[in-house]
Amino acid sequence: MSLQRHAITLLAAVLLSSIAPSLYAQSRIAVVDLQRAMNETEDGRRAKARLKRLFRRRQKSLDAAQEKLKKMKEDIERQKNVLSREALEARLEEYQKAFIELQSTYVEYQRELAAKEAQLTKSILERMQEILRRIGQREGYTLIVEANEGGVVWVPGNLDLTDQVIQQYNQERGGSSSMSSMRSKRR
Repeated sequence: MSLQRHAITLLAAVLLSSIAPSLYAQSRIAVVDLQRAMNETEDGRRAKARLKRLFRRRQKSLDAAQEKLKKMKEDIERQKNVLSREALEARLEEYQKAFIELQSTYVEYQRELAAKEAQLTKSILERMQEILRRIGQREGYTLIVEANEGGVVWVPGNLDLTDQVIQQYNQERGGSSSMSSMRSKRR
């Protein structure tokens, strides 16, 4: 899928350059690393910290369940020669159920973390896209490509808008308004 996107981007650039040479000569293309921008804005840092706290809580819960499962298995191993066949089968079945429950919990936590990340980053990314639209219009860019998604291998520093987006985002938002609004929504 990613390779197909790169091919389409390359094809569009080739078509643009061959069909309208005068337009191509006037084209301005820039890149932005939205992931880096996300990590370096104040709101992005706060969102990342919240995700880390949630991850740690979930990991602690998983670790406790895994330790309980390990002890259950050790008990079964120690008592397998003492227990009757029926009792051993019952213990093994109980262990199997606990193991499946742990796996289900893990998958549930993964989904929860992904949903929380999407929730926390959606407004930040929307705001960054608006800033990029304004920069593009103001500075006359024909195209602004996301550096990681667009298959950009190298670009001169003067065509990378990431630092400009980070600075403008933090100035406009004061670094906290979107996270403050999220906090007030939770109350």
